[in-house]
Amino acid sequence: MTRIPRTSRRGLLATGVVCALTLGASALLPATNAMAATGCAVTYTTNSWDGGFTASVSIKNLGDAVNGWTLGFSFGQSSQRVVQGWSATFEQSGAAVTARSLSYNGALATGATTNIGFNGSFSGSNPAPTSFTLNGVTCTGSTTGPTTPPTTPPPPTAQTPAAINGKLRVCGANLCNQYGKPIQLRGMSSHGIQWFPRCYQDPALDALATDWNSDLFRIAMYVQEDGYETDPAGFTARVNDLVEKATARGMYAMIDFHTLTPGDPTFNLERAKTFFRAVSARHANKDNVIYEITNEPNGVSWSTIKNYAEQVIPVIRANDPDAVIVVGTRAWSSLGVSEGGNATEVINNPVNASNVMYAFHFYAASHRDNYRAELERAAARLPMFVTEFGTVDYTGDGAADLASSTVWLDLLDRLKISYANWTFSDKAEGSAALRPGTCNGSSFTGTSVLTESGAFMRNRIRTPDNFPTS
Repeated sequence: MTRIPRTSRRGLLATGVVCALTLGASALLPATNAMAATGCAVTYTTNSWDGGFTASVSIKNLGDAVNGWTLGFSFGQSSQRVVQGWSATFEQSGAAVTARSLSYNGALATGATTNIGFNGSFSGSNPAPTSFTLNGVTCTGSTTGPTTPPTTPPPPTAQTPAAINGKLRVCGANLCNQYGKPIQLRGMSSHGIQWFPRCYQDPALDALATDWNSDLFRIAMYVQEDGYETDPAGFTARVNDLVEKATARGMYAMIDFHTLTPGDPTFNLERAKTFFRAVSARHANKDNVIYEITNEPNGVSWSTIKNYAEQVIPVIRANDPDAVIVVGTRAWSSLGVSEGGNATEVINNPVNASNVMYAFHFYAASHRDNYRAELERAAARLPMFVTEFGTVDYTGDGAADLASSTVWLDLLDRLKISYANWTFSDKAEGSAALRPGTCNGSSFTGTSVLTESGAFMRNRIRTPDNFPTS
């Protein structure tokens, strides 16, 4: 839940060693193997969409231990460019690219592997590099052919959001489905699952999936405020159960590590590692799970949030290598606006990881044109996800400002920014979608059980989705 003061308002390789090369196409295609030799092995894997691609590069040291490395390669097409890299420093001159190790991954023992990657752009074709060098030594071997685009999945037979869109990924500044097409997910957030468990019983979630036609259910697991820290095993089990319920109903499930007070996410770093290690292991084989690793950082710098993210993300990636992960932004996930900042700090210093999006939160009666303008500016460069917003003021209460809410949702629709509304609960406050006492009963369909905010949001969410498949 947002509580924001809106007036102020997240060594070298031994000479003569040679290398083996393995080149892969998409994660959907088998890797192409080359003749092996002592030295190193490289795996290059891409996922492409119209005009862009993400490349993952795995470097394995098969020779003597090294302390500092430079990987070199050349693109096979002049239009291919590195746009944004992670886990290495990238430079490009013409088609030639060099990637230099960072302080934490430069030391590679014999048999050790490190992974780097980048987002790129291209026009025409997108062939894979045909050779690599490591510290100036050519990696031997050849490929059987260039990288090809991912195989297009067959048309879906089921019609739930998760069945149609399948496994999601970040493509450029968009959230894309299994067909590589930008999509928007529209859905609801729970309130604290410690306070409103009856609001997430089977009939309620049936209504959310089939009466609201919701694409997304955000599971808000508070860490403090009688939450996870009081019973880690119990709350992990509750979250797992709700993920299974959302999955059974064809919705995407967002696991929200709901930090708010204290605002420094590093306060909960070890808890986050423990929690995300458990839930990512449980749900790694699912295509519908999104991880939101910190809710509303506040009173801390972007560098602190980024450092936290770059420690938590590898924990998830160890189990679930390619799930979408959402990182909170500064000043209650306002891209810094609520503390006098803006998105430039994130644009210039993004998280070093792939398939990452950035959170933005707003409350329509309190946040207006300057917040909208900053989100639109950021969305041209960054993949944004509105993981929480309300139709009311920043306290979560007050009258629903439907005029401002409409302007906000029209903007999100136009930019294809996914969102979750606060909240699918019957708390006696303006942001709640359900009338007080509703969750004590068994009827959740129709408009009679809804507040003004709930009726408005149901009407917006249940209109047909635009989920392109070709």
